[in-house]
Amino acid sequence: MGTTASQLGKDLLSEYQELTFLTKQEILLAHKRFTELLTKDEKDLPNTRVPMEKILTLPELKSNPFRKRICLVFSTSEQKDGSLTFEDFLDLLSAFSDSATLEIKSHYAFRIFDFDDDGTLDCGDLEKLVNCLTGETDDTRLTPEEMRQLISNILEESDIDKDGTVNLSEFQHVISRSPDFVR
Repeated sequence: MGTTASQLGKDLLSEYQELTFLTKQEILLAHKRFTELLTKDEKDLPNTRVPMEKILTLPELKSNPFRKRICLVFSTSEQKDGSLTFEDFLDLLSAFSDSATLEIKSHYAFRIFDFDDDGTLDCGDLEKLVNCLTGETDDTRLTPEEMRQLISNILEESDIDKDGTVNLSEFQHVISRSPDFVR
């Protein structure tokens, strides 16, 4: 399914539309924005990867506290460096699209919040999640006691099997009761 970055054929456009939650217009716009991140020489190469540092300059990600995790989760790079191909970029946009299902959105949110990639949200993941949301400055950082209490409350609400972690199905159960999540 690879393509040279400077062109997008009709067949490939149709295939991308079938495989994502994006419209043809959204795919074409994504392609334009992705190729703008490439150097002149890279534009003619197939399956070019854009480094995470360049992806993070996009306005949609620039101020997102999870921007690096988002790149790492959607990157198919064997080096696990957060670099994205155009298809990785489409997957990212598709998952955050208004048309994506709650199941898809919650699956990727869970992966983004699972900082150690072990398939569960444990106390360490939850602490990092809270710190990303509150900011890690002295003014916004929770005290150790506040953090412990908050994580305890999160686990009390979410950890159905009481194993001390939140797995994907527990996370999706909580999300299904949170209509604001889909926005």
